Amino acid sequence: MTEKKRIVSTKNPMPTQDPSVRAGNFNEVALGYSEEAVVAEANRCLHCKNEPCRQGCPVEIDIPAFIKLAAQGDFKGAIGKIKEKNALPGVCGRVCPQENQCEKYCTLGKKHEPVAIGRIERYCADWELAHGAPIPETSAPKDKKVAIVGSGPSGLTCAADLAKRGYQVTIFEALHVAGGVLMYGIPEFRLPKAVVQAEVQNLKKLGVDIQVNAVVGKFATVDELRKEFGFDAVFIGTGAGLPYFMNIPGENACGVYSANEFLTRTNLMKAYLFPEYDTPIRIGRKVAVLGGGNVAMDSARTALRLGAEESWIVYRRSRVELPARHEEVEHAAEEGVQFKFLTSPTSILYNDDYWVTGMECLEYELGEPDESGRRRPVPIKGSEFVIDVDTVVVAIGQGPNPLVPRTTEGLACNRRGNIIADGETGATSLPGIFAGGDVVTGAATVILAMGAGKTAARAIDAYLAHK
Repeated sequence: MTEKKRIVSTKNPMPTQDPSVRAGNFNEVALGYSEEAVVAEANRCLHCKNEPCRQGCPVEIDIPAFIKLAAQGDFKGAIGKIKEKNALPGVCGRVCPQENQCEKYCTLGKKHEPVAIGRIERYCADWELAHGAPIPETSAPKDKKVAIVGSGPSGLTCAADLAKRGYQVTIFEALHVAGGVLMYGIPEFRLPKAVVQAEVQNLKKLGVDIQVNAVVGKFATVDELRKEFGFDAVFIGTGAGLPYFMNIPGENACGVYSANEFLTRTNLMKAYLFPEYDTPIRIGRKVAVLGGGNVAMDSARTALRLGAEESWIVYRRSRVELPARHEEVEHAAEEGVQFKFLTSPTSILYNDDYWVTGMECLEYELGEPDESGRRRPVPIKGSEFVIDVDTVVVAIGQGPNPLVPRTTEGLACNRRGNIIADGETGATSLPGIFAGGDVVTGAATVILAMGAGKTAARAIDAYLAHK
């Protein structure tokens, strides 16, 4: 008779840097599982016959298969199984919101904590990084060329899948380093740049050509990529890098940043190493970050690491409605980030030299749910007060850069400027032009963008097969 499996109700804890230490450095916060811990965690899997976890994975990883291999200590086999579907496992293991994806459907999670699928994936990816990645197998070369505009998660994924199918793939990246938001938007302490670049190098092993400092819409339009450069299809994955602002008085004062600029200066331009690197970034004593998502948490935590004495999250709803990952909120609080809930600014105050001196705010209460399903914040009359801050970071979302849509005649976009693309194929209003990720959906998650890249690659393959 088969012995009944003993259920371990809680995840193996993830070791982290001490909060008091890590708040002063940019080293990775989560230190990763040991081999013993990852094997133990993988052995928590119940190996359900219906494999519910798989329905929560946008990039279609065979989760039970790689977990079974990890449980046996076969990490080479496990990472091989992951990379059958996922070209960026080191990234996904760190920043994918597994709690809302695969782990959300884990059977074990119905009564206990779900299997730590992301942490196991991260270990397998790091194992390969330490032992060397093999050159991936590809199909026989095809005579068709595909251009990928943007090297963020959707573009990298689309490029990898097409290269495996034998297509000649070229990525055009506007900035000087490939990786898109993975490089400029996510801090080193959450996603080390070396991990991203290792995965980019793996794409090059597939034969993908990456052209940096190549701004599509300037050196060439999408139409010119087709007609003059000879590309048979184009995938647009330019993301959502255009910051939104609140349009309140004083928002143009010195000391006010968009989160996009703040994080790009810090992450990609190494402003935290000024003057060793020549991109300065000014941080005052007290920093207010407006917003409650992951970008806001990243900004508030970065401000502390850059020397701020106080770093505040100012959010117009309550803690319950915070859209940021629970883990990121916990880490921020542990590091000393303070929270001012049910609060929103009405104006930014500044001195005669136009430097920020404070922020006038209103208190809010929660009313009925709005279209997002969250309770609508309602201002409380007469509740005005001033917060003493000298730096403000606006992290209330971002939209698509308009350059590619504006220079691509006939490309249909919605009123927000997002490219309209078929959800099943990524096909746009123009034949042979596909799009996916944040440029289509608006700012979302890395894993959803990757899923869109995978969907588009499949559709581009089908399109070119009949061309």
